[in-house]
Amino acid sequence: MNTISTLNPIKKIDSHQHFWKLSRGDYRWLSEDLTVLYQDYLPERLTTTLAINDIANTIVVQAADSHDETRFLLKLARSHSFIAGVVGWVDFTNANVLKQLTLFASDPYFKGVRPMLQDIEQIDWILNPKFTPIFQFLAAHKLCFDALVHECHLPHIVTIAKQHPNLNIVINHLAKPDLTKPKSEHWEDMLYQLACLKNVAIKFSGLMSQAQADCVDIDTYRPYFELIYQLFGANRILWGSDWPVVNMNGCYTDWHYISDELISVLPVSEQRKIWSDNAKRLYRLF
Repeated sequence: MNTISTLNPIKKIDSHQHFWKLSRGDYRWLSEDLTVLYQDYLPERLTTTLAINDIANTIVVQAADSHDETRFLLKLARSHSFIAGVVGWVDFTNANVLKQLTLFASDPYFKGVRPMLQDIEQIDWILNPKFTPIFQFLAAHKLCFDALVHECHLPHIVTIAKQHPNLNIVINHLAKPDLTKPKSEHWEDMLYQLACLKNVAIKFSGLMSQAQADCVDIDTYRPYFELIYQLFGANRILWGSDWPVVNMNGCYTDWHYISDELISVLPVSEQRKIWSDNAKRLYRLF
């Protein structure tokens, strides 16, 4: 294990967490049967957990397909110093989408967009040629495209990455593989193809939600971390908690512990990239 010097500790960044307030009414996917999630999750509920796990800053990611929610998150960022940036949402199909992007991009906390591709019935929706100016805008303004996808979407993300080589694309949650089943060969092949494209990075996040209930067995997650490390290297992996979604099948501290056990075997310089530097670079922090 390569330990971090107490004289030069890593200021860790959680590159993927959420906030929501039910009374806002724009979280259509949130229902009472999602018991632990069906409540408000606001910054005050996270600060102690961040301190316990030595997390200095976070990136807040959209959880609703509305401009109002993005404005809500940007307002939270301006009033809570630990929030370093926001990955928001815009309506790709709206004729005024570039005007909306221009407005959001004027806010220094706005770091990128995430269409909710996993919830769109048309698998190849993202390939609409009318979206080309949006990708060009994102690339020109160094804004990230966060890909909330399943395995079935990955071929289309490969296409977008090839069409827009200057666009930074970040795959969320390893595209949500089912950890209760053997790894899909197609999923592995698609990750290989994505890793060959230097504008694609990946978040080591969201895996507790894909595993058996309350799984804290490090060996369950080890093959997935080792695979993305082999494919993407330390330069293109970001760590994220996926809080509060992680609470459905675990908790923030358990996922941080599992991740730390896997990451800490790497050279300190590489640990620093995964915990901090890659998020700083891709999301243009500080």
